[in-house]
Amino acid sequence: MITHPEKVLFPDDGITKGDLAAYYEAVAAVMLPHLRGRPVTMERYPAGIGEKGFWQKDVSKGFPAWLQRVEVPKKGGVVHHPVVTDTRSLLWMTNQNTITQHVWTSRLPRLDHPDLCVFDLDPSTDDAAAVRAAAIGLRDLLAELALPSWIKTSGSKGFHIVVPLDGKTPIGAVARFANAVGTVFVSLAADRLTQEFSKADRGGRIYVDTGRNGYGATFAAAYTVRAKRGAPVSAPCTWEEVERGEVNPRTFTLRSMPDRLAKVGDLWAGMRRRGRSLKRPIEKLRRLSA
Repeated sequence: MITHPEKVLFPDDGITKGDLAAYYEAVAAVMLPHLRGRPVTMERYPAGIGEKGFWQKDVSKGFPAWLQRVEVPKKGGVVHHPVVTDTRSLLWMTNQNTITQHVWTSRLPRLDHPDLCVFDLDPSTDDAAAVRAAAIGLRDLLAELALPSWIKTSGSKGFHIVVPLDGKTPIGAVARFANAVGTVFVSLAADRLTQEFSKADRGGRIYVDTGRNGYGATFAAAYTVRAKRGAPVSAPCTWEEVERGEVNPRTFTLRSMPDRLAKVGDLWAGMRRRGRSLKRPIEKLRRLSA
C-alpha cells in the first residue's frame, strides 16, 4: 500500500510517489536479482527532490517485523540495514520516499567477501564523450588482466564499470586491487584522469573512484532511480552502445526504462554466473605496475 501516491517527488517533471512506485513494481523482476542479499542504504526525500533529503542505513526501530534486516558492526555499536527480498520490501522502501537504493558489493551471508568490484567514473565536467572514452579505456585495462567487465550508466555524471567476482577474495584485498587498478589506469592518462578525492584538486579531470569497494561502502543499485531532474535511472547498457556514443550517463529515465527493458531485457542477467577469481589478475597487475 503506497500512502500519498499523489505526492510530487520530482517537481520539474511532475513525477509523483505513485509514479515512482509504479516504476519499481514494473521493473522488480529484473531489479530484484541485483538487490537480493545486499545491505541497503536508503536515499529518502520526504518532501521531494526540491528539498534536502537524507540517507538512512539503520531500520532498528519503527519498521515492520517482516522486513529482513542484517546487523552489521560499526564503531561503537551496530547498524541494522534493511535487505530487499521481494517486490513487497522494494515497495515498502519506496513508500518511505526512498528514491535511490544504494547497495553493498557483497551479499549475505558473506559480507566480507564481495561478488562485485566496482569502478565509478566521476567527471568534473559534462563532457560525455570524455567519460565514455575513459570507460572504454578502463574496460580494456581490465581485459588485459583477463577480467570481463559490465557497464551501467550512473544516472548522474558518469558510468559504473563492474567486474563480477567468485566471492573468494576478502573485501580488503578487493579494495586494494581496485585502488591499484585505478592507479595504473590514471598513470596512462594523468592529464585526463585522477584519483584525487577532493574536487578542488581534480583540475577538471575525471575522478576514478575505487572507494566503492571497502567494507560498508555502497554504489547505486542497477535500475535504481536517481534523485535528479528528469528522474534518470542507473541502467545497464552494452559496451557497443557506449562505443557508438548512443548512451550517456543520464540517457535512461523512469519514463523510458520500461520500454527499454521490453526491448533488451536485463543486460546484466548473466553477470553473476561469470564471477572471476582475482588471484591471477592480482599477479598480472603487479607485473604491469612494476
